[in-house]
Amino acid sequence: MPLQSLENYFDRLERLLKIEAEAEKMAALRELQRSTPTQAEAGGYTLIGLTIRDEGYGMGGRILLNLGKRNQTIQLPWTRLRAGTPVIMTEEGMNSSEQEAGWRGVISRVERDRIQVAFPEMPETVSDRPILRLDRSSDELARQRQIQAMHSARNARSSRTVNLRDVLLGVREPEFEHQEKHAGTNLSLNESQNEAVQFALSAKDLAVIHGPPGTGKTTTLAELVRRLVARGERVLVCAPSNLAVDNLLERLIADGLPALRLGHPARVMPELRTHTLDEMVENHPELRLAQRLARQASELRQKAGKHTRAAPERGERQSMRQEARQLQAESRQIEALVVQRLLDKARVICATLTGLDANVLGALRFDCCVVDEAGQSTEPAVWIPLQYAERLILAGDPFQLPPTVISPDAAGQGFNISMLERLMSVFGDRIARRLDIQYRMHQDIMRFSSQEFYEDSQRADPSVAAHLLSDLPGVQANPMTCTPVSWIDTAGAGYAESQEADGESRLNLEEGRLLVQKIQDLFAAGLSPENLAVITPYAAQARLLRQMLSAFPDLEIDTVDGFQGREKEAVLVSLVRSNPEGEIGFLEDVRRMNVALTRARRKLLVVGDSATIGGHPFYQRLMMYFEGIGAYHSVWEIGE
Repeated sequence: MPLQSLENYFDRLERLLKIEAEAEKMAALRELQRSTPTQAEAGGYTLIGLTIRDEGYGMGGRILLNLGKRNQTIQLPWTRLRAGTPVIMTEEGMNSSEQEAGWRGVISRVERDRIQVAFPEMPETVSDRPILRLDRSSDELARQRQIQAMHSARNARSSRTVNLRDVLLGVREPEFEHQEKHAGTNLSLNESQNEAVQFALSAKDLAVIHGPPGTGKTTTLAELVRRLVARGERVLVCAPSNLAVDNLLERLIADGLPALRLGHPARVMPELRTHTLDEMVENHPELRLAQRLARQASELRQKAGKHTRAAPERGERQSMRQEARQLQAESRQIEALVVQRLLDKARVICATLTGLDANVLGALRFDCCVVDEAGQSTEPAVWIPLQYAERLILAGDPFQLPPTVISPDAAGQGFNISMLERLMSVFGDRIARRLDIQYRMHQDIMRFSSQEFYEDSQRADPSVAAHLLSDLPGVQANPMTCTPVSWIDTAGAGYAESQEADGESRLNLEEGRLLVQKIQDLFAAGLSPENLAVITPYAAQARLLRQMLSAFPDLEIDTVDGFQGREKEAVLVSLVRSNPEGEIGFLEDVRRMNVALTRARRKLLVVGDSATIGGHPFYQRLMMYFEGIGAYHSVWEIGE
């Protein structure tokens, strides 16, 4: 690729990244301006009316504040704020500019009645008993790391980095070593999983493991990492989200493979925090000396600043401060040496893409970088680990939801096309191996997705191929629990959609009432709320359903986007759209429906208006499929 073209490529990505960052800021500002605090809280990214319940101290001197509602008998409402979410805490009543200047922290724990936030230092509030508000904040540090990584890729001089970069830009063919077909077969993996591992091991620069829903991608990647380490390699394991990193880390640990987790401990699942760099440093025996030196330095600083009756000798205070600085420097030097030893010893290091810190990793190099859920990351983030790795393995599915991009301008220019999707469109099967046995869904739930997106290549493992809700302990057998799929067609019933007041999202009240009835029927049959989820493409419909089903706090209700990567025994899908114009909005992106249709293990129930969505070829084929397996029902058959 000519230098001018190379610069244009990365300049374009950087420009789109900045457009997206600006769109995120403007969206947050619009939300603040048009929403009342109660409406903002209902949106899931804000909590209001909070007070400090208690405080404590975490690793690295972090301040931990436990916040809850003023009335301590009230539980927190549903929220999208999760452990690891960056937030800004403000005192209620501040204006928007004051809110932007609030205290930045990271959520470390979420419970029914309280939320814990980690701060780098104690927030100094104006009032003694402040009423506080939490809002999700943007991550400017992540954006800066992406920009720096693209500058590094563009200016690369190492022949190995240049070769890998050129493969990723599609101007050079990836290369593979010859591998014996059955070399190193793991009997606990199926044939397609073993083939994917072997293929990835043979890659000299790039390979893709294509994992459709439920096909055991995490299991496959854990085996790949194990095999890479067994042949003496150091591996960097990444993903776009903390949850995805932790899921793979958990599997690696279960398989007996020690791994070190980078990142803020608050962003890591509590049961995995002993594997974080922070906690390993904190518990290292050599750190005791560093901590003692830091205490001595603190005591000297206090003594130097303390007023005494007798005047100190000339230069004594200055000498104490100098000694304190020296002790503090020695303490930090010891801590840095401990960090370096732990990193040098680790054969597997796990982190989010944007959590990779050059100040921590320094000159470390990895033989291979494995990126899970690569289809959910915008491209600039994937360039970050390539500063440290010789080869790249991408894992994910381009037929599920793409990266979330707020800016229509950026999306229109391709910012929502992941590196995974782009490379598969350039190289096709030459770089990818697809997993073909799924371990989640009844075969009737799986089959339409397989036919529509995966060339009918998917097969249900015998352990799940015919399982039903009625097979679960305590669940009664009836027409709902003994069938894997149901479509309830609301055409002609007057279930008209509406637009949310003071918003742009859509909702459908009558459809919501129908879903409530079906949920109550499932509960009456013995299904527990923990085993059921309700999902919908529209945030307004999710909010409506949470209000209608507030008596069941263990029932998960979310948007399709928010539920990607999840599964439940039963999933009910509310399509919402019902209008005479046949407008289907979000439903145009059929990848969103691929996600919605593949979350259920034993029962999938879809509610929608065939007269509205039936004009789209995809939904025509979907309804024909439902009819073909006897799953179609009109709303008039409500007593099924």
